[in-house]
Amino acid sequence: MIDFNKLACEYRDELLGNVLPFWLEHSQDKEFGGYFTCLNRDGSVFDTDKFIWLQGREVWLFAMLYNQVERRPEWLDCAVRGAEFLRRYGHDGDYNWYFSLTREGRPLVAPYNIFSYTFATMAFAQVAIATGNEDYAEIAKRTFERILEKRSCPKGRWSKAVPGTRDLKDFALPMILCNMALEAEQMIDRELLDRTIEECIHEVMEVFYREELGLIVENVTRDGQLCNSFEGRQITPGHSLEAMWFIMNLGVRLDDRALIDKAVKIALNTAEYGWDKQYGGLFYFMDRLGYPPQQLEWDQKLWWVHIEAMITMIKGYELTGSKECLAWFERLHDYTWSHFKDKEYPEWFGYLNRRGEVLLPLKGGKWKGCFHVPRGLYQCWKILERCSTRQFVQERPLQSGKVAVSAL
Repeated sequence: MIDFNKLACEYRDELLGNVLPFWLEHSQDKEFGGYFTCLNRDGSVFDTDKFIWLQGREVWLFAMLYNQVERRPEWLDCAVRGAEFLRRYGHDGDYNWYFSLTREGRPLVAPYNIFSYTFATMAFAQVAIATGNEDYAEIAKRTFERILEKRSCPKGRWSKAVPGTRDLKDFALPMILCNMALEAEQMIDRELLDRTIEECIHEVMEVFYREELGLIVENVTRDGQLCNSFEGRQITPGHSLEAMWFIMNLGVRLDDRALIDKAVKIALNTAEYGWDKQYGGLFYFMDRLGYPPQQLEWDQKLWWVHIEAMITMIKGYELTGSKECLAWFERLHDYTWSHFKDKEYPEWFGYLNRRGEVLLPLKGGKWKGCFHVPRGLYQCWKILERCSTRQFVQERPLQSGKVAVSAL
């Protein structure tokens, strides 16, 4: 039987004693503001470009921990350092957020990426709560409005697709909005928030989830149909699994047991489908018809995929008592801690080859920053802590219907 309390302490100690000190020491740019994210294994900086979505993620992370765990001044100082850099340099003056900047804050890449916007919203919402600064709250609100304006064509004039030939929509935006809506709900009109949540749940659980597959696809046509193309056949297990703990949170908020149960079912299907039966770990990309994926990195094992899957499975266990979820959590925990945790230096590796060997020794880069590892450690710590102190976790059959469920 799993010792929930002991495991909760392991996650807490790794977060507070290992991962957070690494980012506090190495990522803060005390000369120009913001953060370095391109960090070698030992934390030394190998590139000084600043990527807006990673800047926003780090602001969010330290502000969230300040709000939820402990009011440590160094956490708030770190969050505000990033927020002020973003406020001054991150957008074009009309809350269109660039993709990347120079170290000093000069724009490098135009605001084509909607995730610069989503993580700016989350960042300023959390730092507004931490500081009480109304200007930060207004930035979160204005940016959220920009996102909704761009939902039908997120890349706008920077899209490479020719309109009218193969118009697809992707899963990533409604998935992120499921989480972002709860993160920023204090800054958003209640009616708009409820409508956004309803629309995103529908998109995730009724459009991108395909009952005939038992899985979520990454892209569908504009009218919600499957498409037989590279993009249309793509399955991304990490995205699907991450989205399911967002949906479970919404299920708790809406007091909707059927929604939670459906999310658990999808998560279990995805883990079984995406698990590498030969070498262990979850594949990065897959093709739903079994054809060769277009991404050459399809069989790599990535940090965020496994960390997000751990959160999903332990949350699924907490909310439903599913023994399958608990077994998957233990399998994922064993793989993730034995392969991604660096035993010599702080923070975790991000990129492994299919066999589970370290492919890149970096701790941060253009895509990996201060987010998935600390957020995952925090989420698992808190869920395991609740599991250790409550007796309500009893397995029950998945079913439909609306009933009370435990709080987050």
